[in-house]
Amino acid sequence: MDKYLKISIITPSYNQDGFIKQTIDSVLRQRYPNLEYLIIDGGSTDNTIEILKGYDRQIRWVSEKDNGQSDAINKGMKMATGDILAYLNSDDVYLDQSLFAVNDFFQKHQSAKWAYGQCGIINENNQEIRKLITSYKNFWMRKYSYNKLLSINFINQPATFWRREIMEEFGLFNEKEHLVMDYEYWLRIGQKFPAGFISQYLADFRMHSQSKSFQRFKKQFQDELRVAKKYSPRQWPIACHYLNYASILVGYKILQKLS
Repeated sequence: MDKYLKISIITPSYNQDGFIKQTIDSVLRQRYPNLEYLIIDGGSTDNTIEILKGYDRQIRWVSEKDNGQSDAINKGMKMATGDILAYLNSDDVYLDQSLFAVNDFFQKHQSAKWAYGQCGIINENNQEIRKLITSYKNFWMRKYSYNKLLSINFINQPATFWRREIMEEFGLFNEKEHLVMDYEYWLRIGQKFPAGFISQYLADFRMHSQSKSFQRFKKQFQDELRVAKKYSPRQWPIACHYLNYASILVGYKILQKLS
C-alpha cells in the first residue's frame, strides 16, 4: 500500500478573482506528495484565467461554460484519478497539513468510505467570524449518526473527503441542486456508509458580500429541509430538522444585526 494515497481536489470556479489565489495557495501549500489539483472554471470574465495561467505547472484547469457549480464539480470528478476525492470552493481554504491528516485517517481506517473534519468560518480579511455557529456544528458532529444528519446538516463541505468507490457506487452530485448538492450527496451515501470523523480543523469556509445574504441562507435551509424529507422514512427527524432550521435562522438574524 502506498504511504500517501492519491488525493484529488476539485475547485469549481466562476468570477472569483478576489479569492481564488488564496484557495489555490492553500492547496499547494499542503506540500502533499501525491496530490492532483483540478480547477473547473465556468468561463470567467474577470481576472481568474490570468491567475490560473500563473499556476500552469502545478494544477490542471479548464475554462468553459457549464451548467452551474454541481456540473463543474461533476466534470472534475470525472477527470479525477485519485483514491480520495473532495472539492474546495474558489473562496474557501484548507488549513496547513490538512491533507496529511486526511491521508492518515483513511490509511488507519481502511473500512471508512468517507470522512469529515471541523471547519471554521472566515470573512474577506481572513478573520474568524460566526464562532457560535462553528461551536454549534462542532457539538453535533462529534459522533456520526444518520438520523442526526437528517435532523441537521452538521457536515462541513470544505472538510469532507470520500474514497473513489463512493463515486463509483453512488455516482455524481445532483445537478438539479444548486445550494444543497453536498447535503443531498451526504444523505445519499450516508444511508449505507457511516462517515468517519477527523477530530481537527481542516478548512475555513469564507463568508463575504456575495455569499452571506440572509435570503440565500434561508433558501439553503429550505432546500435542506426538502432534501431531508426525501430521505427520511420517519417524521421525527424532519421535525427536529425544522426546529434546528428555525433556531439557526434566528441566530443568523441576530449575528447580522450585531455585525
